Amino acid sequence: MNRSYYQNTTDKFLLEDANSIFGHLAKNHQHDLEDQQKNAWLKQIDFLKSRLKDIQGNLYFEFSIPRMGKRVDNILILNNFIFVIEFKVGDNHYTKDAQYQTIDYCLDLLNFHDGSHDKTIVPILVATKAPNETNNFQNAIRLDNCVLCNADNFESTLKNILATQTATQNINIYDWENSTYKPTPTIIEAAQALYKGHNVQEISRSDSGAINLSRTAKTINNIIETAKTKKQKSICFLTGVPGAGKTLAGLNIANERLKADESEHSVFLSGNGPLVDVLREALTRDSVLTAKENGEKLKRTDAEREAKAFIQNIHHFRDDNLKTEKAPIEKVVVFDEAQRAWQKEQVSKFMKTKKGIEYFDMSEPEYLISVMNRHEDWCTIVCLIGGGQEINTGEAGVSEWIESLKQKYSDWNIYYSDKILSEKTTYLNDEELLNWLQTNGIKETDLHLAVSVRSFRSEKIALFVQYVLENQSEQAKYLFNSFKDNYPIFLTRNLNTAKNWLKQKAKGTERIGVVASSGGRRLRADGIDVKNEIEPANWFLNGKDDVRSSYYLEEIATEFDIQGLEIDFTCVAWDINLFHNNDEWNYQNFKGSKWQNINQDSAKKYLLNSYRVLLTRARQGMIIFIPEVDDMDTTRPKEHYDKTFEYFKQCGLTII
Repeated sequence: MNRSYYQNTTDKFLLEDANSIFGHLAKNHQHDLEDQQKNAWLKQIDFLKSRLKDIQGNLYFEFSIPRMGKRVDNILILNNFIFVIEFKVGDNHYTKDAQYQTIDYCLDLLNFHDGSHDKTIVPILVATKAPNETNNFQNAIRLDNCVLCNADNFESTLKNILATQTATQNINIYDWENSTYKPTPTIIEAAQALYKGHNVQEISRSDSGAINLSRTAKTINNIIETAKTKKQKSICFLTGVPGAGKTLAGLNIANERLKADESEHSVFLSGNGPLVDVLREALTRDSVLTAKENGEKLKRTDAEREAKAFIQNIHHFRDDNLKTEKAPIEKVVVFDEAQRAWQKEQVSKFMKTKKGIEYFDMSEPEYLISVMNRHEDWCTIVCLIGGGQEINTGEAGVSEWIESLKQKYSDWNIYYSDKILSEKTTYLNDEELLNWLQTNGIKETDLHLAVSVRSFRSEKIALFVQYVLENQSEQAKYLFNSFKDNYPIFLTRNLNTAKNWLKQKAKGTERIGVVASSGGRRLRADGIDVKNEIEPANWFLNGKDDVRSSYYLEEIATEFDIQGLEIDFTCVAWDINLFHNNDEWNYQNFKGSKWQNINQDSAKKYLLNSYRVLLTRARQGMIIFIPEVDDMDTTRPKEHYDKTFEYFKQCGLTII
């Protein structure tokens, strides 16, 4: 499959008529072809024809980057160099956004395209009317900056870079063109790409080292089709380790069903407010921008309305259906993070105090099933379940869903993977419910995603974090040594050191940020105020020039802000609400002006899981900051911080 609109050797490109080249580009373009795009292509063709006469290589127009939902203007392969070229025809300056975009294209190839992993990739930004700039080619090759050139010096710049060549082995074009593309998009990128019409195969890995998300999608689609054909009601539990792609799979199902049959009114529901806000805003911004790039007009309010129809807050869905006894319009609902649905006591308290409803006696899972059960013919619920991720008081886990089905909805078809049965402590720790599910459910192997794809550099992060939190330092150290070259984790006592490390690691628009436990109240002494609420959409989506964005390293995201989302590099700021001493974890809660021990097992579990979330948010690497204190402040006992620091040293982390 060609990933570009047009590709050829430079020799043949020079000989081919410009109108013929334009015809190939126009034929492959999927949108209405506006005059602006036509003129841009014709100018690019003319520009390159006049400047590649003495250069032999391979040229590609509009090379697809599905993960980003974009296309590179040109890729030029010369000898052992891959030049990624972004044109700004007629521009008289080199914008920062254009430079970041060009570097991002290079990073995508470097990280996700097999044929480009070990190649020299050079980002080139061409602003045809901009002034000459002094370029540092070595920094560009490291992707620290772009090569900047204009209409006058483009050809000489290429030749100067080629003159620096030291390797003798040229790129094998056939192998490069046929190399596997294994993207692992962020959930924001995935939502945008799926929304634009890409399928899950285009934007997800399919190599033997990762679970094939398309298999999972096929299994769930078959379950839905069976329910629809046979007029049945079905529920399936999709489990997976942190970062394995559960949310991606859920978004894909909701999107596919919406396209397959609009009358199904499929919807993606999440009780994770920050996730809903971020994804809706990302889809809205991207839809408006894409329309503008295609010469179309789209009002922001219209884009917002469409995004809200696709991704809804589960609590709004719940409240809307309290007002009526009718079946909802949706036939297929995907519940994200279904393990976080509320227990009966929590729902009852909420309904009484917030809704004025006395004696509400259903858990959230039971109520949500009851709402879908109003359909007379068929419906399907897809529950996305993350093991060990209940982080809030009153969250029910898997058991409440199974209990509700057992007691009141045993006629439903229940689909699950055997991981729910085998990993009891992670998903379901009730022996009676396990036995009932095994007897009454239908086992589907592909309903479990076992490999983390959040971190494309290492698939072992979730297991490493599990060892750390289970107090198994030797196992953690052994595992860490097997992946530390691909996924760095550092340890520091200095917050500025941590921030500088983040800034040095990130390239292009790779996102960095500081995260901390919502209970880390004494981090305030270091300028980290976890009580200061952030606006997640701004933190995750805004650029480097916005003080509200994660890039500024000023606003801190807690486990509630970042669960279900991810960024490239994190600083995890660690407080002594969870500290290591006497070879075990100790649990505290800061109230008033002092720490109080946490004795309730469920509260301990929530706290441990909050740190599990924080430690699994980085795609490419992280640094853990543990403050260095003296005993002058009684709320910050030195021993607690030092013992925790020593424990992480035992886990093998490198200190900087």
